[in-house]
Amino acid sequence: MWYVLQHAEWEGPGIIAEALAAHAIRFEIVRLDRGAAVPKASNLDGLVVMGGPMGVYEAADYPFLAAEQKLIASCVAGGRAVLGVCLGAQLLAAALGAPVIKGPQMEAGEGSVVLTGSGRQDPVLGGGKGELPVVHWHQDTFPLPQEATLLACSRLYEQQAFRLARTVYGLQFHLELSREQADDWRNRGLTITREYEQRVRAVGERVFDNFIHLAVAGG
Repeated sequence: MWYVLQHAEWEGPGIIAEALAAHAIRFEIVRLDRGAAVPKASNLDGLVVMGGPMGVYEAADYPFLAAEQKLIASCVAGGRAVLGVCLGAQLLAAALGAPVIKGPQMEAGEGSVVLTGSGRQDPVLGGGKGELPVVHWHQDTFPLPQEATLLACSRLYEQQAFRLARTVYGLQFHLELSREQADDWRNRGLTITREYEQRVRAVGERVFDNFIHLAVAGG
């Protein structure tokens, strides 16, 4: 069983759920924003941690954040697949010992990331162009966790994607938007044209399929 940890109504798994279903993987969406408990590491085969409006440093207001960090650390130590998106990537970085702070500038809407040399060779993010269309929606940032490999950067923030071992990935940006999510985010003020949405989705479908295939194969 895989678990998808969701922190906000508008930050669901989108096409990640479609990719899991396409690989016939059983998964459960855990709505932490609705009071669901953080699952135990012993009960899962893979973990996806989604974004959210809160910061890692706000654990006093959102107690589940500390429990999530412990779960992520247990999954990493146990060799389980972990994918963190936006807040999920920040929680992963924190679980690996990196401090998460509020950055100097909001990064939101249409954007791109440039793959590093390691990113271009990466089995999940690589295999396409060296610059990927993405959607940004964050301000928090972090230094690269110890022993992690930097995979992608943007003009505003260096840490956009990183990998630890073979199946632990943090993505600061968003590739998971379904049609409904993209419509919702536009209504919330983000600039995402329909054409750009389709470009991002094409990249997301490839990236998430690569990640799940790698995870199922055992890295």
